[in-house]
Amino acid sequence: MPNESDQPERPAVTAGAKTPAFLTIFPSIMLPMFLAIVDQTIVSTALPAIAAATGEVERASWIVVSYLIATTIAAPIYGRLGDSFGRRKVMFYALSIFMVASVLCAMAPTIEWLSLARILQGLGGGGLMTLSQALVGETIPPRERARYQGYLATVAVSANTFGPIAGGFLTEHFGWQSIFLVNLPIGMVAMYLTTKLPDSKLERLPWRADPGGLIYFTTFVATTLFALEQVQHVELASLPVGGALLIIGIIALVLLVRHENRTPAPLLPLKLLRMPSIWRSDALAACHGAALVALVTFLPVYLQVVRGFTPSETGLLLVPLTVGIGVGSLVTGRLVSTTGLTTLFPMVGLAICTANFVVLAVLASQLGTIGLGVLLLILGLFMGTVMGVVQVSVQIVAGQQRLGEAAASVQFSRSIGAAFGTAMVATVLFGTLALRNPDAAAVFAAMVEHTKDAGSTLSAAQRSIIAGDIASAFQAAFLVIAAFTGIGFFLALTNPLKRI
Repeated sequence: MPNESDQPERPAVTAGAKTPAFLTIFPSIMLPMFLAIVDQTIVSTALPAIAAATGEVERASWIVVSYLIATTIAAPIYGRLGDSFGRRKVMFYALSIFMVASVLCAMAPTIEWLSLARILQGLGGGGLMTLSQALVGETIPPRERARYQGYLATVAVSANTFGPIAGGFLTEHFGWQSIFLVNLPIGMVAMYLTTKLPDSKLERLPWRADPGGLIYFTTFVATTLFALEQVQHVELASLPVGGALLIIGIIALVLLVRHENRTPAPLLPLKLLRMPSIWRSDALAACHGAALVALVTFLPVYLQVVRGFTPSETGLLLVPLTVGIGVGSLVTGRLVSTTGLTTLFPMVGLAICTANFVVLAVLASQLGTIGLGVLLLILGLFMGTVMGVVQVSVQIVAGQQRLGEAAASVQFSRSIGAAFGTAMVATVLFGTLALRNPDAAAVFAAMVEHTKDAGSTLSAAQRSIIAGDIASAFQAAFLVIAAFTGIGFFLALTNPLKRI
């Protein structure tokens, strides 16, 4: 059980006296995680082709939302399974589910079939992410974990960047089915590499099912994410449905907490989550996910609508952000491994990010292309200081036996934070535009839905006015993102775990 005084445990290295070789451990952990993350984004550029093939454009978002819901639900389940039966063994099952579901996705004749197959695929993908993070804690000594978490953060950024590019190429040349079939050879290599991982001799926690907790948790996640997805449609007609789903989600959350406090083997380890270092780290992961995903989602819209950049120019301008995150993650990992300091780095990083988002809100219109690129590079470097530290912190405090539960709590928190942050920014953008100019709100909604030639029927003067209104709305949006990083700064500042 976790130490209730919240002092971090100092677990021994599980794979012998020496740290396992980098080439033995990292590829075995990296490839499953890459698969799971790239499948979140590779679908985005194939959505128009899938919608055209099935004839159900209005339900295309189901393909994305169903996968997100399934991965979020799967995270704590795999955390418990890995703690009880061994993470290497459970990884084989997760990879098998993921590959079988990929074949079913490629065979899907309808959106409904594809959405169900994506749910199954998410139930495998959620395990790949959680188990990969936990395997770092199982096979790497505490001080070295930060370095490996930096590597994994770089893999995550690369996967998010690579996904849309690969999806567009495969869809154009081989058909949309190829974006799922490509998982099979990569998955087979991942299964082979998993056999190379050292077999842990840790004492395992006994397995006890919690069906009641699973029902409440699934209801909470599904209704909450569907509610946030409704809000992201930025349509007033969707707000009542979103509000009703959110109320159901809140009721399910209350029942979940009540149930988990009473059951002897809870799906969600509330005693663990109440520990100051862990709940602050998880909340920090949620704030980071909210800020980063909202930025990546809406910055391209800003660059194209307000600044007039082409899609290719927008993609190039996002390169400094993604490169910065990768470099920031690697540098932070090495600094934590060298100094043992933890929360100092996200504390400084998020303070600088908050200031930069305020600058972006106030001075974005005055920044040229080079200035924007430099600002995004700085944002990326310091946004990269967070996730590696968060994973290391929760794993150290949770202890060796509960590495899976700890990793799952971070994954779950980040997913909910990302969905909430994106919905919140969408709400602020649409609300601001609706108050200032309903025509601007309609054009913005079309851009969010990736509608081509949005506003093309308007005159040049009307487009100029609308662009100005959208620019003003983005000022409010960037300030909301600054609020997320500002809250993250205070969470890092008050986290009791300052050193490992």
